[in-house]
Amino acid sequence: MGFLMGLSRAIDRLNDFVGRCVYWLILIVVLISAGNAISRYLFSLSSNAWLEIQWYLFSAVFLLGAGYTLLNNEHVRIDVLYARLSPRRKAWVDIIGGLFFLLPVTIFIMVLSWPMFHTAFVRMEMSGNTGGLIRWPVLLLMPVGFFLLSLQGYRKSSSVSPTSPDVRPIPVVGRRTAKSSATSDREPGKPP
Repeated sequence: MGFLMGLSRAIDRLNDFVGRCVYWLILIVVLISAGNAISRYLFSLSSNAWLEIQWYLFSAVFLLGAGYTLLNNEHVRIDVLYARLSPRRKAWVDIIGGLFFLLPVTIFIMVLSWPMFHTAFVRMEMSGNTGGLIRWPVLLLMPVGFFLLSLQGYRKSSSVSPTSPDVRPIPVVGRRTAKSSATSDREPGKPP
């Protein structure tokens, strides 16, 4: 059991680290975007490479940040029914959703995206735009991002037990803990 707890903590630390690094990519994208707009309108200088690096970095933010978002339970969820469920039923929804929907889809996308990356890497594929960038770095983001998401999905699905009387997930390494997640799930207007 100690090995699995260590593995869970390692997955949390990995996604927390990657997520915090992705924060800085957002600043870099804003600076590149502003610099590109200023150079284009003030000096009539423009480059497809600057536009493409913005797209690559936006892709990195969303793909690499997905595991971090799931770690902190901030992903988009339709709470119409989920919010009304008991903690035990929420645990079942999390387990079934993670094991039968999230993990198969992330693994499927990882498997399908790897050959695209590999082909682009071997051929040193370049963008079709004049002055564009090489393609393999952005294509590598797909399998890596979905790998991080699948790790976090596995960790989340395996951290709850619907049969235990106290149905709370294992505390995460990120900013939010199981206690803060449990308090954020309560209905508005009701005391803790």
